[in-house]
Amino acid sequence: MPHQINIVYFAWVKERLGRDQETVAFPETIKTVEELVEHLRNIDVSYFDVFSDLKKLRFALDHDFVGTDHLLASAKELAIFPPVTGG
Repeated sequence: MPHQINIVYFAWVKERLGRDQETVAFPETIKTVEELVEHLRNIDVSYFDVFSDLKKLRFALDHDFVGTDHLLASAKELAIFPPVTGG
């Protein structure tokens, strides 16, 4: 049975994908944030360029900042956004 997670996009990630959020089903074999992002890159070309360099992105699972090696476990939401800069 596939897992589901709500993905929320911010800033230029949202602009380039043309949506601010979506619910994504993914196979149980996907365990980490990086594996999920790679899965997205493989299922739709629109993700490919946006997620080409994960070092330019930040991730939060259920409102907690995480690295790409973090386990998805039972998370309900993944937020993806560029680093915040001040000025």
